[in-house]
Amino acid sequence: MTTTLEFPALLRLIDERSTAFRASVASAPSLGVQVPTCPEWTLFDLAQHIGEGRRDWAATVAAGPAPAKSAAQGAPAAPQEREALLAWLAESTEQLLDALRKAGPDLGCWTWWSDSQSPRTSGAVARHQLQQMAVHTYDAQITVGAPQPLPDDVALDGVEEFLFTCVATTSAWPHKPAAVDFHASEGRSWRLSLSADGARTAPLPGPGARPATAAVQDPDAADVSARGTASELVLMLHGRIPFDSVELGGEQRILDQLGSWDPDE
Repeated sequence: MTTTLEFPALLRLIDERSTAFRASVASAPSLGVQVPTCPEWTLFDLAQHIGEGRRDWAATVAAGPAPAKSAAQGAPAAPQEREALLAWLAESTEQLLDALRKAGPDLGCWTWWSDSQSPRTSGAVARHQLQQMAVHTYDAQITVGAPQPLPDDVALDGVEEFLFTCVATTSAWPHKPAAVDFHASEGRSWRLSLSADGARTAPLPGPGARPATAAVQDPDAADVSARGTASELVLMLHGRIPFDSVELGGEQRILDQLGSWDPDE
């Protein structure tokens, strides 16, 4: 059975991750330092992306199921001075949270995901926004030399959110059908099924305590499995750490195929 964080918890955690993000920006020696996990960006670029993105999503949530509405036009640009930038970031987060509070979890909302397993609602937007803030907070933390694992509750929800939102599709998998299992050491597991019908994920029953090497012994096991903490799995799925940062079993080439697959091509 699919479970997710309750809407009030999502909003609280977005605020917490946003606060942690700003703390990293505040402690950086310079806003011009490069972000190791996003090497094309400086820390200022990352902060600008965070602020503008949250304002855009605030406008999108407020617009409901209408086509996407951008807040970029007419919105104040990201300030270059650090203290002003921090205040701008805090205001950006509050705009998003205010829009989500007013909408509630069930309001229809435009989203870029259409054939995924995530609904097109403000609640699903809040769930995705939490993961965006969590992963980009990790980016900011590693930039200042103080990376922290994602909080357990955020990360456990993040594995499923990524698979449901960013991987799920009805576009045909161009390779041999495959099953990929993800086991979080905190006790939750998911199976991603890849076939001509697309990509779909379902939670697996039980604590996921089976060792990864069982994939070559159990006829019902996945073709490949990845096991680690929920934080490690989320960071791996978002491309922040390599696949071999976690325990792998089975046909690892399938993960490489998955990493390079673009269903829109």
